[in-house]
This record gives sequence, C-alpha cells and structure tokens, in this order.
Amino acid sequence: MRYYPVFLDIRGKRCVVVGGGGVAERKVLALLDAGAEVTVISPELTEGLEALKRAGRISHSERKYRSGDLEGAFVVIAATSDMDVNRRVSRDAGNIPVNVVDVPDLCTFIVPSVVRRGDLTIAVSTSGASPALARSIREEIEELYTEDVGVLLQHLAVVRKDLAPPERRTRILKRLGSRDVLEILREKGLQGALRHIEDILAHSG
Repeated sequence: MRYYPVFLDIRGKRCVVVGGGGVAERKVLALLDAGAEVTVISPELTEGLEALKRAGRISHSERKYRSGDLEGAFVVIAATSDMDVNRRVSRDAGNIPVNVVDVPDLCTFIVPSVVRRGDLTIAVSTSGASPALARSIREEIEELYTEDVGVLLQHLAVVRKDLAPPERRTRILKRLGSRDVLEILREKGLQGALRHIEDILAHSG
C-alpha cells in the first residue's frame, strides 16, 4: 500500500491518545510539539505523562476507554497493549483520522519517522513495511542535515520577506535554496553558507 504524504496543522486541535505507557508518552510529546491540545485516556500514566498532567499540558481521563471518548477529536491515536481496545478505537473513530500503533490495518494514517531541524521537517516512511528501516534512514538523514540547516532556514525566511522587486524574486529564491548552498553549508559550515547568501544578494542588487 502507498500512503499519501501530508502534514497536518493540529495547533489548538483536540487530539486523543488512548493508552498511558511509554509508546503513548512518545506520541503525546510529538502532538504537543505540534501545538495540539491532548487528552489521554488511561487508568495509569508513565511518570513522564504524570508530569505533563501536573504541569497542565495534557488532560487525563483516569479510566479505561469507552465509546464516546472520541467525540470532537481531530486526530486519534491508540497506543495500548490490548488489541480489543485498539480495534474498538479504530472502529469508533469513523471519519476521524486514527492511528493504531504498529497495526497498519487498523489505521487510516501512519506516523512516519521524522527529522526536525528548526522549521525543516523530513518525514520517512516505508508504508509500514519496515519501521526499523525507516528509523535507520532517518538516522542517516540526521547526520547529513545538522542543526545548522534549521538556522540557515531562519535566515532564508527573513530574506524571503524582504526580497523585491517581484520580477526577480523567483530567480533569487531558487539560487538561495539551491543545492550549491547546501554543499557550502556542509563544506564550510553555517558562516560560509551565510556569506554565500550575502554574495548572491549583493550581486542581485
């Protein structure tokens, strides 16, 4: 099966995680990082989830899952060790996007292995065939693209806002985002890449 890749804006959206173990904790952290309002449904929580609860960063229903818990959810994740519960969550989700961890057949979406460098997000998926290989590829990408890429991207975002006139904008942006800039970043570091960008802008008027 081939999945259609998409990035969802879940800022301020209600996302429900069923389960309170280590896997659920990782899913919750990823949702919070994207700005979601997270509700966790589980009789027990990991220490990490308890800390998030005390800090007011998540809502917690301290009980087992029951029908009706998904009402108003934008995204649902089932991360329990009880397959009967996971199946119920998948069935009850209806048209709500649902992910049942490590069970693609019960999912309407799967979560890729992700590399984040500031505003840069790179998602790797094997369509569920081998999550382990996806992680290995992600690790290679992490070595290839360091945190400097995120800093570079911040500078490019500022430059993009100030560029004018419009008739030359597209050509300049293509040069600023070219593979040449990435190669200079890897060979000469962040300062070398920034100097190259300054040269491009200076010669572009």
